[in-house]
Amino acid sequence: MNSRRSWLIFGVGVFAYLIAVMQRTTIGVAGVAATERFHSSASVLSTLAVVQLVVYAAMQIPVGVLIDRVGSRWLMAFGTAFMVAGQITVAFAPTIGVAIAGRILVGAGDATVFTSLMRLTNSWFSGRIVPQLSQWIGNIGQLGQVLSAIPFALILHQAGWTTAFLTAASLSVIAFIGIVVVISDRPVGSLEGPRPASWAESMRQLRVSLARPGTQLGFWSHFVTQSSGTVYSLMWGLPFMVYALGIDPAEAAGLLIVPVVAGLIAGPILGLLTARFPSRRSNLVLGIVGLMGVTWAFVLLWPGVPPLWMLIVLLVVLGIGGPGSLIGFDFARTFNPLRSLGSANGIVNVGGFLASFIMMFLIGVVLDTENSIHVAAGQPSDLYAFDSFRWAFAVQYVIVGIGVGFLLHARRRTRRRLSEDEGIEVAPLWVALMEAWRGRRGRTAR
Repeated sequence: MNSRRSWLIFGVGVFAYLIAVMQRTTIGVAGVAATERFHSSASVLSTLAVVQLVVYAAMQIPVGVLIDRVGSRWLMAFGTAFMVAGQITVAFAPTIGVAIAGRILVGAGDATVFTSLMRLTNSWFSGRIVPQLSQWIGNIGQLGQVLSAIPFALILHQAGWTTAFLTAASLSVIAFIGIVVVISDRPVGSLEGPRPASWAESMRQLRVSLARPGTQLGFWSHFVTQSSGTVYSLMWGLPFMVYALGIDPAEAAGLLIVPVVAGLIAGPILGLLTARFPSRRSNLVLGIVGLMGVTWAFVLLWPGVPPLWMLIVLLVVLGIGGPGSLIGFDFARTFNPLRSLGSANGIVNVGGFLASFIMMFLIGVVLDTENSIHVAAGQPSDLYAFDSFRWAFAVQYVIVGIGVGFLLHARRRTRRRLSEDEGIEVAPLWVALMEAWRGRRGRTAR
């Protein structure tokens, strides 16, 4: 545990995840080019990203069960091969239907990598470094957005659609080789215990994980923190910046790096806070959600088109939501035994992507509806008008608000279980802060 071999496996796994994130986000950078290539409406175009996320989310629980049953290595290898096939399909797609089929393959392959890597990290490392490594997985992996926002976007604009997607596919070939050559599922002499002996036992483990309030708390934490940034970077951010805000496409693609940089800075801090204050992890999640809600309100209610600095503030806050979502996996880690952690992580990972594809699709529907209303009133068609985006992005408040309600319910059940099973009482945050303040005053008086 925590050996040089552990770090080598971690490095190869993180590289594979970085490339998977790049494959996932290429369609967001190519959103404007896809509009021109396929001549599709907003709701149909959103299907390119939505169907990928639907497949990704739908596969998370089966992938989690497979991780506990057969291990991470071959799942990552097969998943990376699927992404190669998917991006090649998109590269040569003559119609939107073929491109959607390619993105289905990308989503299926992408679904295997992150959860497998989280499981590998818990097998090869131990101690308080684990939640920090989880943050680094997310942070380094999100550099894949930089690969899609800069070199991929540059190739797309200079060499064209086919060359850009074939180049992206070639990087997954490199990741595939690294996975097969370097990665193994667990150290020799591991004390994890045997894998489930049958599929029936695997399904029993899944049901037990799903019933744990701590797993549900992780699911809803992921649901409310990850979705807004994913929707922006994967689909609607570039059209919003280019058409609604009037930003040059190359500059807009470069701005997608801002959330990545913000996540790189915030991630280690959140990792330390998670390890230092495990009973306050849900407060971190709720604080991040509140910050995103307030920032979106400023952008959407700004009189006229918001200035560039306001957009950058929004991108920074969305970047904090990415590492914030990884707190959900720390709930899974602490409330589930290692032998069923793959299933628990799979359940948690569904959360953010379920919220994302619901938001992504509804935003496209609202944009189309707003445009139809304008055309019916005799106004010229303006699919991506800023006023239309105001209403479309407001969908987030409904979806995230529902998630926050379920998160609070899961937190109450989790704290009640802790009290009943382990005698651990977690006081409300304001009570803990008051006690800390009184204690500090008492020490000062002495």
